[in-house]
Amino acid sequence: MGQQEKVSTSLAGAVSEGISASLAEVDAELDRRYPGDPGTRQPVHTVYVPGNVFDAGTVRSWGDQALAALDEHAPDAASFAAVLGLSDDLAEDVYGRVRAKLEREPIEDLRVDFEDGYGGDDEDRDAARAARLISEAYARGTAAPYTGIRMKCMEAAVRDRGIRTTDVFLTGLLENGGLPDGLVLTLPKVTYPEQVTAFVRLLEAFEKAHGLDAGRLGFEIQIETSQAILAADGTAAVARMIGAAEGRATGLHYGTFDYSACLGVSAAYQASDHPAADHAKAIMQVAAAGTGVRVSDGSTNVLPVGSTEHVHEAWRLHYGLTRRALARAYYQGWDMHPGHIPTRYAAVFAFYREGFEAAAKRLSAYANQAGGDVMDEPATAKALSSYLLRGIDCGALDTAEVDALTGMTRAALDRFAAPRRGDLTASAE
Repeated sequence: MGQQEKVSTSLAGAVSEGISASLAEVDAELDRRYPGDPGTRQPVHTVYVPGNVFDAGTVRSWGDQALAALDEHAPDAASFAAVLGLSDDLAEDVYGRVRAKLEREPIEDLRVDFEDGYGGDDEDRDAARAARLISEAYARGTAAPYTGIRMKCMEAAVRDRGIRTTDVFLTGLLENGGLPDGLVLTLPKVTYPEQVTAFVRLLEAFEKAHGLDAGRLGFEIQIETSQAILAADGTAAVARMIGAAEGRATGLHYGTFDYSACLGVSAAYQASDHPAADHAKAIMQVAAAGTGVRVSDGSTNVLPVGSTEHVHEAWRLHYGLTRRALARAYYQGWDMHPGHIPTRYAAVFAFYREGFEAAAKRLSAYANQAGGDVMDEPATAKALSSYLLRGIDCGALDTAEVDALTGMTRAALDRFAAPRRGDLTASAE
């Protein structure tokens, strides 16, 4: 046993205590503004369906249409893999998982859309009908895991209509069994943080009117205008919007075409991989980091319809854009047509299956302090476990195979994915 090293200090304990006291407000502010990821499931996509089109069979219909598109244009794993460039070792697995997903859970997040189009009595009727049908679907177990509406924005011309539709829809849910756990509201075309605050006041009033818990209703903020990214004073308005939501913001959703048009991008070049789109989403990503607010990519308007040749071209485009987004940590996007769903899931499943073994082995080595050819830190362990959990949640990975390679239960993965703030900083030397 070696000689014990003498340890000396020069400062009294009061110095440390004084510094801690001086930073108490900062500590509290960090905890309030940056609580970290909520640890809940994030859907891989959002599907928008017009309010006058939505019906009880919408979710199943989208799944059936997606399966029919596969049957017609890629009836087996080899043909699907040839279109998308999937490797031979992934082809059968990905294709099988895509078909199973379309049978079991074709839509992960559904938004009944009241932003554009009609108003008045027709909108009242369809908002009330949407509430009833969504309540019935949750009661039967046939609803998408996440479901809600997009109302009109808080601009003067449509503000009253948006407020009324929100009220009609939420009241209808309460009258038909209550607010479902998967309820999501989307506030579009936000330009000023004050509009976010106004929507918070609306939700507060509804909660008080019905005796709901304060904060029960959250919402997504849709980023579709240049002012939402850069305010007139040069600040990042989107960061202020998260604060203006007072803890209710759950997501920032990028609106590809409205935002592109706002910047003057011509129609032929409006796409989620345009430099203007990359800039906006990078600002959104930095603003949301650590806040618990998730970022969603936008969509492509190139629909996989018509001839097999055109469908294959549209599939390749959608698959490539989805893989690009995943690599940039945008784990959610929009799908505008049933034909987009096969390539959404193909891209997501390939992304997680390609990196599964490496991620599982690195996390296991870190957890067991076994070393390896990569020296990971706590923040990377968090990212590795989050990657595996996202793969499990969407159906790309099976719990049993993750357990086998990591030696970890779901609960253990959850602990690595959502550590306390101090757990990340204390050992990150």
